[in-house]
Amino acid sequence: MDNATAQKLYEAFYMKVFSYVITLCADHDDAMEITQETFFRAITTKHEFRGESESFTWLCVIAKNIFIDEKRRTSKMGEAVPEDQPDMKKGPEKMLVDSDTSIRIHRILHEMDEPYKEVFQLRVFGELSFKEIGSIFGKTETWARVTYHRARIMIKERMDG
Repeated sequence: MDNATAQKLYEAFYMKVFSYVITLCADHDDAMEITQETFFRAITTKHEFRGESESFTWLCVIAKNIFIDEKRRTSKMGEAVPEDQPDMKKGPEKMLVDSDTSIRIHRILHEMDEPYKEVFQLRVFGELSFKEIGSIFGKTETWARVTYHRARIMIKERMDG
């Protein structure tokens, strides 16, 4: 990849990729490192972007793979892997303003099954569109909407129950 293309890719998607990664790892410093590694791999890899998906989706797949690899590495080394993943917004999202409620929602999210947990986090913390979320999972925008709303209902039911 030439320098001009790499620079444009970085400028266009850095914050979006960082927002996505922070939803995965819940740690600012780790998210910065993973985001940097994502762009490094995207720019230096022998396998260039083929244009079969959106650039952002391609970068998110790279970032997710790096995150998974890092999580495996730290687990093998016996280091503590963060239990909770970031959580914020309204409905359940607005409740996060209160710290006690925030902790309850974090615990609910921690116990929530995939893909509901990740879709909720991508929407709320990553501030991604349903179309972007769907493309990350290789699904439709409608699938992302339905999954997100089901996650919200699950959180609300567990908060009320």
